[in-house]
Amino acid sequence: MSALQETLPGRMISASDATDAAVANAFATIPALLEATPALIVRGRFLDCECLLGPIGHPFHASIRAGRIVDLAPAPVLMRSWRFSYRATPAAWAEYWRATPRPGWHDLLALTKRNEAVLEGDLHPFMAHLQYFKDVLALPRHHFAMVTS
Repeated sequence: MSALQETLPGRMISASDATDAAVANAFATIPALLEATPALIVRGRFLDCECLLGPIGHPFHASIRAGRIVDLAPAPVLMRSWRFSYRATPAAWAEYWRATPRPGWHDLLALTKRNEAVLEGDLHPFMAHLQYFKDVLALPRHHFAMVTS
């Protein structure tokens, strides 16, 4: 049995389930990591939007005001709209958050080119603040690399 597999009474957790859980936990830490990075908040000071971010199967609804993530709730949130969505497979997030990602796994747009991520909706806020989103979504990289190693 691998290190990522555990046996619970009547249930086995596979490596992919463990990766899914680790990715979801990493996303939950993004607002706190962002608050600890004032320069990044300043970069996004003109951004106010609702978006869907995270793993394809279990994304998060993010409310961003003046560069701060004021609410991050697991989707689906009933009757809540969003401007754009950026979702990727849990395996893609795990690769993206490695300490040194491999070529083709190092960038949000590279993940879409590999068909590991989906970018949909009104792309204007995403593209206008592309570096902000790249940096925010890379915040768990250091912590995620420590947890999975």
